[in-house]
Amino acid sequence: MTEETDPFCLQPVEAAALLYDAPWQRFGVIGDSLSAGTGDPAPGYAPLGWCDRFEGILRSVRPDLAYLNTARVGARTPEVVAEQFDRIRAFRPDLLHLNSGANDIVRRDPDFDEIERELRHMYELAAGTGAQLTVFTLGRAYVVPVFADWHDRLSRLNDITRRLASEFDAVLTDFWDHDFNNRPNLLSADGIHFSTAGQAVIASELVKQLAHRLGSAR
Repeated sequence: MTEETDPFCLQPVEAAALLYDAPWQRFGVIGDSLSAGTGDPAPGYAPLGWCDRFEGILRSVRPDLAYLNTARVGARTPEVVAEQFDRIRAFRPDLLHLNSGANDIVRRDPDFDEIERELRHMYELAAGTGAQLTVFTLGRAYVVPVFADWHDRLSRLNDITRRLASEFDAVLTDFWDHDFNNRPNLLSADGIHFSTAGQAVIASELVKQLAHRLGSAR
């Protein structure tokens, strides 16, 4: 399979057509490695993370697009807030992607009430920019085998993400049960980050969800 034959991937003309009337001119991204688009190259797919792919698609319909990605691999939610929000506020995005939480649950005994409070604070700050927010849930293919309760941890974090997305009117792209979780080339060698094959699908799914939001507003 290649990017051109992948049934989950939109071709550039298709993706641009879905966003032809997108109003966004300032695209910002904050968070951890999922926001950064970190991952190994996969044969047949362009060596790009989802965020740079999406930026290219949006730029094709908004040539004057401004783009800033402050995401840092390994960042926990309090670090995202402390390290990234000043730059994002100054950037003044009208479309803002935020993902965090995956590094918060990689602890011996995560406090999910605290995690939700910290994530809520992040969403409050993000909403304060006035931007349309977007967010992803984590896929079930993401596994940290050292934790026997990992599946439950992911489910609880995804539930928090869904609640906050609903409360703050964020466009949610839900990858928990997406069919690409079954693909052998989905993840990088570390078994954590999406390969560029996965990144290509993520970008396409975000385009579809934003197009749906635009269609509802027309």
